[in-house]
Amino acid sequence: MMAKLRARFLPKGRTMVIGIPYLWLLFFFMLPFFFVLKISFAQPDIAQPPYQPLVKHEDNKLTVQLDTTKYKTLSDEIDGFIEKPWAQAKEESQYVVAYWNALKLAFFTTLFTLLIGYPIAYNIARADEASRNTLLMLVMIPFWTSFLLRVYAWIGILKDNGVLNNILMAMGVIHEPVQMLYTPFSVLLGMVYNYLPFMILPLYAHLVKLDGRLFEAAADLGAKPWTIFFSITLPLSKAGMIAGSMMVFIPAVGEYVIPALLGGGEVVFIGNKLMDDFGANLDWPQASAVAVIMLLLLLAPIVWFHRFEMKQREAEQ
Repeated sequence: MMAKLRARFLPKGRTMVIGIPYLWLLFFFMLPFFFVLKISFAQPDIAQPPYQPLVKHEDNKLTVQLDTTKYKTLSDEIDGFIEKPWAQAKEESQYVVAYWNALKLAFFTTLFTLLIGYPIAYNIARADEASRNTLLMLVMIPFWTSFLLRVYAWIGILKDNGVLNNILMAMGVIHEPVQMLYTPFSVLLGMVYNYLPFMILPLYAHLVKLDGRLFEAAADLGAKPWTIFFSITLPLSKAGMIAGSMMVFIPAVGEYVIPALLGGGEVVFIGNKLMDDFGANLDWPQASAVAVIMLLLLLAPIVWFHRFEMKQREAEQ
C-alpha cells in the first residue's frame, strides 16, 4: 500500500529533473525579485530595515500602504528628459541619465567584444583538435585570477605614471602623460576585457559544430574565402553571436565594480546609483524601484532571444 502511495504522489524521475531548475529559479530569482518589488512600494524610514512595512496591523485592522511616488518620479524624469533641452535634462534627470549611460556602455561593450571575440573564436574553431584545448585554455587562464585584481591591474596600466604612458613616452609617441584612467575609455576597456570570454565561448561552441564539407563544396565551386565567410559562416553562426551578445549585454547593464574603479565616479551608471541608494542614502524603496525598471528593460531582449531560439529549434526539426 505504501509503495503504491509513494509511486502515485512522489515525483517521478523526469519530473524531478525538470523541477530542480524551476525550484532554483523560484528561490534564487522569483522570491528575491518579489521582495525587491515589495520594497519598491514601501516608504523609506529611519529604521532597520530602512523602510516601512506595506501591511500594518492597527486597532485590529489590516491596512495596506502602497507608495508609488518612486515610479512617478522616474516617469516624470523620463517625460522631462524628452521635453527639456539636453543640458537641462541631463542635470535634472539623474536616473534617466544613469540608465542611458548603462545601456550605452553595455551596447559598446557588446559590440567590441563581438568584433574582437569573433576572429578569436573562429580561429580556435578552425584549428586542429589537438590545439583547441590549448587555445581555449589561453583564453581562460587570465580569468582564473581574482576579478578585483584584474581591474586593479588596469589601474596600474592606465594611470598617468602607469605602464602604458611610460611605454609611449619612452617610444617618443607622447611627451607628457595622457589622461586615460577615470575616463569613459578606461571603463569601456575594462568592460571589454572582462566580458570577452562570455562572447568567445558561445561563438566557439557554434562555430566548431559547423560542417566543414560546406566550406569545401563552396571552394570547389569557385567561391573565394571572403565569399564563403559572409555567405556561409556568418549566417550559420548567427545564433552564437546572439547568445554571446545576450551573455555580455545583460550583466554589463548593471555592472558596478568596473565603472566605480576605472571610472572614478566621473560617469554615473545605474549600478552606481543603486549602490548609493542602497548604501549611503539608505533609500531602499527608491533603489528597488530603479532595479525593477532595469529588469523590465532587460526583459525585452531576453524574450526576443527566447523566441529566436524557439524558431531555430523548429527550423532544425
